[in-house]
Amino acid sequence: MAIPFAVLFWVNTFIARWQSIRNVLFFSDETLVAQRFVVWIIWGVGALLAWIIGMAASSDWLLFLRYLNQHAFDLMDPIFNRDVSFYVFSVPVFRFIQSWLVVSLFLSLIGTVAIYALAQQNNLAEGRIIVLPHVQLHLSVIGALIFLTFALDHWLDLFDLMYSERGVAYGASYTDVHVSMPALWVMVVVALVTAAILLLNTLIRRPSLSLMAIFVWVLAGVIGAGFIPGIIQRYIVEPNELAREAPFIESNISLTNMAYGLDGIQDRDFTEIEPLTEEAVIANDNFLKNIRLWDYRPLERTYQQIQAIRLYYQFHNIDFDRYQVNDELRQVAISARELNKEALQSRTWVTERLQFTHGYGVVANPVNEVTREGLPQLWIKDLPPESTVNIEVNQPEIYYGETTDDYVFVKTSEREFNYPSGEQNVFTNYDGTGGVALDTFLKRIAFALRLADTNMLLSQEFTNDSRVMFYRNIQQRVNRIAPFLQYDQDPYILVGEDGHLYWLQDAYTTSDRFPYAEPSVFPHDQPRLRINYIRNSVKVLIDAYDGSLTFFVTDTKDPLIQSYQAIFPELFTPMSEMPDWVRDHIRYPEEIFRIQSELYRTYHMRDVNVFYNKEDLWQIPRENFAGETVFVEPYYVMLKLPGSEETEFVLIQPFTPNNKDNLIGWMAARSDGENYGQLVTYRFPKQELIFGPLQIEGRIDQDPEISSQISLWDQGGSQVIRGNLLVLPIDNSLLYVEPLYLQAENGQIPELKRVILASGDKIVMRTTLAEALVALFEGLDEGELPTTVSNTPSPVDEADLSTDAVPSDDSSSASPSSQVNLADKDVAELAQMASDHYEAARQALRQGDWTTYGRELDQMEAVLNTLVQLTRQQQP
Repeated sequence: MAIPFAVLFWVNTFIARWQSIRNVLFFSDETLVAQRFVVWIIWGVGALLAWIIGMAASSDWLLFLRYLNQHAFDLMDPIFNRDVSFYVFSVPVFRFIQSWLVVSLFLSLIGTVAIYALAQQNNLAEGRIIVLPHVQLHLSVIGALIFLTFALDHWLDLFDLMYSERGVAYGASYTDVHVSMPALWVMVVVALVTAAILLLNTLIRRPSLSLMAIFVWVLAGVIGAGFIPGIIQRYIVEPNELAREAPFIESNISLTNMAYGLDGIQDRDFTEIEPLTEEAVIANDNFLKNIRLWDYRPLERTYQQIQAIRLYYQFHNIDFDRYQVNDELRQVAISARELNKEALQSRTWVTERLQFTHGYGVVANPVNEVTREGLPQLWIKDLPPESTVNIEVNQPEIYYGETTDDYVFVKTSEREFNYPSGEQNVFTNYDGTGGVALDTFLKRIAFALRLADTNMLLSQEFTNDSRVMFYRNIQQRVNRIAPFLQYDQDPYILVGEDGHLYWLQDAYTTSDRFPYAEPSVFPHDQPRLRINYIRNSVKVLIDAYDGSLTFFVTDTKDPLIQSYQAIFPELFTPMSEMPDWVRDHIRYPEEIFRIQSELYRTYHMRDVNVFYNKEDLWQIPRENFAGETVFVEPYYVMLKLPGSEETEFVLIQPFTPNNKDNLIGWMAARSDGENYGQLVTYRFPKQELIFGPLQIEGRIDQDPEISSQISLWDQGGSQVIRGNLLVLPIDNSLLYVEPLYLQAENGQIPELKRVILASGDKIVMRTTLAEALVALFEGLDEGELPTTVSNTPSPVDEADLSTDAVPSDDSSSASPSSQVNLADKDVAELAQMASDHYEAARQALRQGDWTTYGRELDQMEAVLNTLVQLTRQQQP
């Protein structure tokens, strides 16, 4: 756009100069000499302005490519009956051209006036302004062109009414359609008439007529576009708002659901809530094997403490996925061990650029298994990675990751640090094709300038095989390649069937030009973009070793991705070419699900009257976590959806009524096979009270046994961390699961110590999931549970909680009640024993001896239970 502007500017200014010289008789000789120097100023100013406009317009190149390669949405807007593609692809280009024309013509007008003013500087010095006929003609033509662009602007404003925020719902309202739209058409006509009068003025030479036309245009804008619509909205529409706005609200509901993919939701009634039975529990054995006991927040800290191995390793976040283990589909928590160079003891150019170049390996654990010490049962761990299941990591090096923000050099004569092994270090040499080859000294010079790194030229470590790796942060990397896509904030690591590590990054096509669709922000946690259309159309597979990327198209029906495929045919790969092992790990992304869930709170109301009155408005429920009340985040679980025959990997979000805490429904996003991307909602009966997460939290706090145990831990100086409270549907019943973690006052490792289960009116807390299930269903035998549930080691040494005896594994450290019959003790003796156990537990806590701590608490519990029974027996 720089060249067209330069041409337009120079044509007008050189015409003005030529006209000024042509009328030299009117001017002095000094003025004529000054005019000859003006040519250099014209060339310079025109070039500078063209460069500025070109730079400003350079970021909009994609608008024109999308316009030339647009695809229809096959959906018409309700006002102008135009396909949505007109708003998404065409209007932005028209608006860009109109804005460019206005800026270019105004700058040309300013330059032209400056030339004419310079030509008669003597007259201006004497206080005279003489507008010659040729000046009037020239300025009138430019003015007419400017008003033609104003007419185009008013015409485009008609379509911008599709994004009006004047009415009850987003989009063109009653006032917009019946008042603003006619007013804009009047503005179009007035602007065209003004342009015609300006041209006519070149013949009749009556400036007053042109000024009158401009005044009428301004007046029409003030009254028609501002004053009258406000009056109509306040005194005509608002007193009869529902009747006036009903068809426009209906358009907003319909098009918002289409824009966010909510129109395809399968809406089901969860009408018959039944008590959870032991038969249902036993029948859903695969579900029990995948109940998530590990919340990602404490688990991340646990990983950092027990598997970072060295200070310079870090786990950025925990991801949840599923893997086929021993012919069973199991949900797994997994995280990459990446390099944190800020923690290096010696930070030199050699260590940061040549030696410490990559992270190493992953850590993974099943979500429902716990060790005796309350730690995750790790399936993949240590350095080099050791696996206890059929998930093998053969190439653990991570050169491209979530925190790799710097550049490094590989295949140099300096050996790369691979991983620590005892007091020694293991080194390696890169054997891939990642990065750019530095096979000539000229390339080294070029990259030294680009990276501002003079050590590249001074170092003797480079060889002809050396390579430089940059843009290693995977989000930065995909953004450099496809900046027109928006990216999910949570890419996740995969262990491939070849034993290599890969990242899977979800990408979205978005627009803010979908008619009538309610706007949202993206991403949810750090809003930087306003959108009202989104599709998860692309998934990017990134090799953690060489950084190679494959952009798989997952939604071929999306017109935006169809346009991008036409523009960049070599960039995208069809979903049909995605390897089966990758397809087994794709999951519905959390970012789009959060946006859809947030909108569905309101837009599940399809009836106009209900929507207008917000009679059935929902909200995201709340729960307690780490001493704070927070909103329940969507969570990945494996379960069998009601009415489905297979256990599947889904993303769940519960809902409660607005300003209430009981459950009203929940949404699930499916991730497996042909059901990928299908949204399903289940509505609970409104006449029944279905406990929500915060209500269950309240019932937990009111349970004397649970609350006293939590208080006891808190008094002992430990921090009790209440994990994510999961609401899990089983057939037509609900099971609530909340893990409890304990962290020592000066400790850094949260340990899972208890599992709380709730169903119906019953709440239990036990040391393991199996024990909690047995306690929840008194007729359930632990042997009937799946082995991965029943054989889960207890977080503490198993203690007999009966009133007869509390055996100890270590007789040498037996505590007061470990080898005695509690039934033989009186109240005073039992009270003293309870106090002794409490003191022993506190001492163990201070020493960080969790085994003894847990045993003492269990023995104290047994003593207190006996004390309660004895006290009741002695009551008259």
